[in-house]
Amino acid sequence: MDGFGYWSGQDVQVEFRPAPPDTGVVFVRRDVSSSRRIPARVQYRVEVPRRTSLRDGGVRVDMVEHILSALFGLQIDNCEVWVDNPEMPGCDGSSLPFATALDAAGVTLQSALRRQLTVCRTLRVSDGRSWIEARPAAGPGLTVECQIDYGLTGPIQRQALALAVTPQTFRRELSAARTFVLEEEAAWLRSQGLGGRVTCQDLLVFDGRGPIDNPLRFPDECVRHKTLDLIGDLALAGCDLSGHIVAHCSGHRLNAELVARLLAETAWDSLARTA
Repeated sequence: MDGFGYWSGQDVQVEFRPAPPDTGVVFVRRDVSSSRRIPARVQYRVEVPRRTSLRDGGVRVDMVEHILSALFGLQIDNCEVWVDNPEMPGCDGSSLPFATALDAAGVTLQSALRRQLTVCRTLRVSDGRSWIEARPAAGPGLTVECQIDYGLTGPIQRQALALAVTPQTFRRELSAARTFVLEEEAAWLRSQGLGGRVTCQDLLVFDGRGPIDNPLRFPDECVRHKTLDLIGDLALAGCDLSGHIVAHCSGHRLNAELVARLLAETAWDSLARTA
């Protein structure tokens, strides 16, 4: 599939290719020598504002969260993501184009079993009023609860969403939720030479009255997109998760810090093989 990066404006082509068992998700930069491979793991994450980026040595892939969300939400593992530019395509600002492409390609079951990390005690990462917690779940699988609050005077109201993450709920409730930005933020980014090809039809741009020239797909689309981003960041664990994740005004950095803590503070013998 083809598109262009929101930040760079550069054209990019993405191919999803099957990989052998225990490969996990790996981004492959075919535009550099030796087709540099970058695993989608939290230890390869680098801090970049407003998006999730991975780097191995001097080679980077940017804005990977929407692709990772589609793969993790659809429970697809062992996939190589081949790209010919650093930044992933923004498409319509959601994971829907990636989920549609993956569904069209189909999934092959493999004989190897995937590791699962089960949250056995509460872990919390916070930064002022923003925080995210991993809690033991009442049952198997992953549930998430996301809350956003931009104050009472802005165009985006307080929103909250809670759901169990399955391929069915991801397709129906999350995949189509789009990236959003305030009009003044968009103007500042353009003044910095960023987002020059992006229009109000490529994502949600909010002025004081609501989204500009682009109707909402859900009344609470903003919190749904934040949940989509959260799932993409949780994919950096490199394994299935069983637990309940609660995020309050959290972003990519806090999400990744929680993943790192879960991996560091959970004994490896608690990682069970699961189908």
